[in-house]
Amino acid sequence: MELSDYFRILRQRGWIIILLAILTAGAAYGFSRIQPVVYESSLKLLVRPARTDFGQSQAARELLGNYEQWLSSSYRAQDVINILKLDMEANDLLGDVTVSSDRLGLVLQLNVENTDPDLGNDIVRTWGDLLIQWQNEENDKNRQEDRITIEFQDDPKVVGVTPNVKINTAAGGVLGAILGIIVIFVLEWIESGVVRRAEDVERYLEIPVVGRIPGQ
Repeated sequence: MELSDYFRILRQRGWIIILLAILTAGAAYGFSRIQPVVYESSLKLLVRPARTDFGQSQAARELLGNYEQWLSSSYRAQDVINILKLDMEANDLLGDVTVSSDRLGLVLQLNVENTDPDLGNDIVRTWGDLLIQWQNEENDKNRQEDRITIEFQDDPKVVGVTPNVKINTAAGGVLGAILGIIVIFVLEWIESGVVRRAEDVERYLEIPVVGRIPGQ
């Protein structure tokens, strides 16, 4: 196909792309608007060994995995529920919480999803306090130079909101445009055997057109 053929197709069928893009963008916008808004609260905890030598730092890094497992427990979830007097089950709350760690920076991160951003911040704060309290109890069993302390890097804060209406709407529009292009290609393929122009005759019969009827 020549470049002029593509322009002809766009002139004749471009409205299909626009229509489908508008429809899918509108559907994505409407669907996003009816979804409950969920906020993600985040808390970072610094893990600090009493000594800065390699051995103590390496021990702290090894403990990060242990801390993750300790935090990712239904027991911790139940403790948070009891402290904040939440009306929910431990496993349900635990399903809203993710725990990760940065071994290079010796940082633990807690994230929780909740429809109330203030409550989400309270949950991660309480969860972090439980770890700090537990580590302090462990420190009481160790010598001063072998202790590891945990502290908040900053106050809990909201770091994300779902659904993202703007992104979903834009993605819906792009998807609709792609569907429109596919529909146009299908239509063109179906009608590929229809002869419309002199060029089509030459292509199918492989002979030059020597004349045409005026007005046709």
